[in-house]
Amino acid sequence: MFRKLCLWLIITVLSSVLLFNNSALAGLNDDRYDGNMFVVYAGNGSLVPPRFGLEQSLERKMPTFLVYYLDDSSDCKQFALVVSNLQNPYGRVANFIPVSVDSLPVKDKYEPTELGYYYQGIVPQAVILDQEGKVVFNEQGQVKYEQLDDVFREVFDLLPRDKSEELKLKSFNEFNSELTN
Repeated sequence: MFRKLCLWLIITVLSSVLLFNNSALAGLNDDRYDGNMFVVYAGNGSLVPPRFGLEQSLERKMPTFLVYYLDDSSDCKQFALVVSNLQNPYGRVANFIPVSVDSLPVKDKYEPTELGYYYQGIVPQAVILDQEGKVVFNEQGQVKYEQLDDVFREVFDLLPRDKSEELKLKSFNEFNSELTN
């Protein structure tokens, strides 16, 4: 009888700790850590790690999109979807480099080939470098998709959005129920 009572007490205490401990529950609108925000909130694990580093992008004369973030920032979590959506039309021709600011080395001075050179101390921060490595966009806070798309259209000398067809993605995960012979 004593063993059953002890077991019941242990189970009760453990379940109440697990059920009522909100510190482990994180969400889109809070500043709690729950994993890589690009994977969790944007469904895009291909962003981290980036294909190339900044120095390689500059050597290849490849437009580069730097995104400074923290995984435990609600603003960054919400911005992750914008970044992921931009990767769809531009990810093959531009290098997307998400930069967790916690990973930046603390230095007094950075070179233009180092990620810390462009960081201004606030997240999220979006920086777009053109093919020559010139900063053509640098904004802090959440930036709308359309604003970033307009910059990429200029970098790639594309028609403005109002003069071109809307970019639409074809679904790659669509169920085909058609019978064929």
